[in-house]
Amino acid sequence: MNFSVILLALTVVTGVLWCLDKFVWAPKRLASAKERAQKFQEDNRDAIDRGVISVIGEGQSLFTRTAKQPLWLEYTAGLFPVILAVFIFRSFIIEPFRIPSGSMLPTLHVGDFIAVNKYEYGLRFPVFNFEITRGEDPKRGDIIVFKYPLDKNVDFIKRVIGLPGDEIRFVDKKLYINGQLQNTQADGTFFDEESYTELKQFTENLDGVTHKILENPNVPSLARPVNGHNGLDQCLYNMGDLVCRVPEGHYFVMGDNRDNSADSRFWGFVPREDIVGRTFFIWMNFGDLSRIGSVK
Repeated sequence: MNFSVILLALTVVTGVLWCLDKFVWAPKRLASAKERAQKFQEDNRDAIDRGVISVIGEGQSLFTRTAKQPLWLEYTAGLFPVILAVFIFRSFIIEPFRIPSGSMLPTLHVGDFIAVNKYEYGLRFPVFNFEITRGEDPKRGDIIVFKYPLDKNVDFIKRVIGLPGDEIRFVDKKLYINGQLQNTQADGTFFDEESYTELKQFTENLDGVTHKILENPNVPSLARPVNGHNGLDQCLYNMGDLVCRVPEGHYFVMGDNRDNSADSRFWGFVPREDIVGRTFFIWMNFGDLSRIGSVK
């Protein structure tokens, strides 16, 4: 089950129990504790008058015991403030993710734990995904996490290449945006330890966002539609090349590891409402602590 669903359910259930306890059950426990404590004092005075002192030692903490929150409520309603704080932080401020594949090499490595800004593009209520605030629009070059168009239960991460209305051409591994060839400079090689392959590395500039991309010289230009493609009427494919017009409210995304990335070249466009947030920081990589830092 999706963790967002579980967290929302826990927040609702513990919140309901917290409200019931605070406004219904706790006042009743308090009233009952006062009543029992008062009766104890009366019985104790009678016992003292009769010369019986054994009652004096009984029920010294009667009020505390009676008014105390039951154990099952401590572990449900008692945890509500903590669960609520986690829900708000994860849903509306920052959400952590772990990079599972090499599609964003060399920018993001397998095992990187990243932080994703959830409010920059506007707030959306988790699970139901309705818009709360609009926020800024994604920019070309941003690295975004989004719901995979072919399976909304899966989160993907790619770089924004095309904005609404852009014409994207990917021809012989060359990227053109609105007819302009995007500037790339050779930048040595990169050894992919997972595939044990030496890849060509380039520096690419997208509207001032400079970053590294990789190409595999042994792989031909690949761009072909798969089942479920959500924008075939906006794209033309020809022998591994493509031309697409990005629809309004959608984005064209690609992985930095250009020949090892399932992205918009294959399944289409990312609707704005499916964008989770913008990646901005690597906060941990247990295999390489030098990876910690900001993300370009």
